[in-house]
Amino acid sequence: MRMTREEMRALPLLEMPVTARLKFIKTGKLQYISHLDLQRTMMRVIARSGIPVWFTQGFNPHAKLIFAAPIAVGVQSVCELLDIRLDRKMNPADLIDTLNAHLTQELCVIEAYYPDTKFADIVYADYSVDIKTCGGTLELVREIDAKLRSGELKAIKKSKSGEKEIDVTSVINRLSLSFDEHTGLIKMSLRLPAGNIESISPEVIIGVLRESCGILSGDPTKEWYTIMRTKLLRGNGEEFR
Repeated sequence: MRMTREEMRALPLLEMPVTARLKFIKTGKLQYISHLDLQRTMMRVIARSGIPVWFTQGFNPHAKLIFAAPIAVGVQSVCELLDIRLDRKMNPADLIDTLNAHLTQELCVIEAYYPDTKFADIVYADYSVDIKTCGGTLELVREIDAKLRSGELKAIKKSKSGEKEIDVTSVINRLSLSFDEHTGLIKMSLRLPAGNIESISPEVIIGVLRESCGILSGDPTKEWYTIMRTKLLRGNGEEFR
């Protein structure tokens, strides 16, 4: 149930702020907003909701928001994580309802809890990729599968520290491919690095396949692809919470 501001103010004030973790989705048209815009949006939503967020001390007090493994523009996700600090402890269900009253179906909180883990424990992410390309066949799927397991695909990875060449096949932790004859979609499931030490976007994989297999090289009005991040994981393969 959505709490009123008066009810939230009536909660006991904590001696020390507590971290609450929000799991939220970012899908549909909202996949096209940048991470900076997402930060601003969530800051405004938190302010409008009136939840008892903790503010830093000093000349410029502000709420501290920490996002896990930000995704690129154009990538959808059903497993985004955000840590906020509260100076009053709310029931997780009330926290969800109060925030979602100011959000949409394409950007909404699906889970809230008080964590005992750190984002530094995230190592991998699972992605679901759908590709609609001219000439999509089962034979093409087999060619893509062979290429991604060959150990011979090089790509340039861009980062804040510059560019470097990587072997794409060496960074894929898990791979599954199939072809849907009814829709003509190539369906690919990937597990890629998503931690602080190494992080690879599925866009890098798609770029390599575009060059090596010729996918998405025809009529741009008839070809497309979608990327959905489905899970964040620890190094042992367990889902991160």
